[in-house]
Amino acid sequence: MTSIGIGLGSPAYSSERAFTALNFMRTALLEGHSIRVFLFEDAVFLAKRGQDPGNFSNPLEWLGEVVEGAEAVKACGTCCQERGLVQDELIHGVVIGSMNDFVGFIADSDRSVIF
Repeated sequence: MTSIGIGLGSPAYSSERAFTALNFMRTALLEGHSIRVFLFEDAVFLAKRGQDPGNFSNPLEWLGEVVEGAEAVKACGTCCQERGLVQDELIHGVVIGSMNDFVGFIADSDRSVIF
């Protein structure tokens, strides 16, 4: 199957883009594709543990499925630092990385998509 590098910069609750991206990631995994995901800008908040969106869909559930199946899921270190997030606040399996990781994900993939 195809390897896909995926970048996501949109936060969960300001539009549906993050949920579309997570749905894309889950579907790609179900179809047997290999994915590597890089969260940047406000999308780093998708990986913050302890979110309780109330009556809204919880992106952590979908992101957890993605983490289990993806080759790697990384969050931009600069973006995390700017937003006061540290590694201990992120869900298991999401690692703080750098733009070098993102470039590598895209360069080493058959296809790439940015949300």
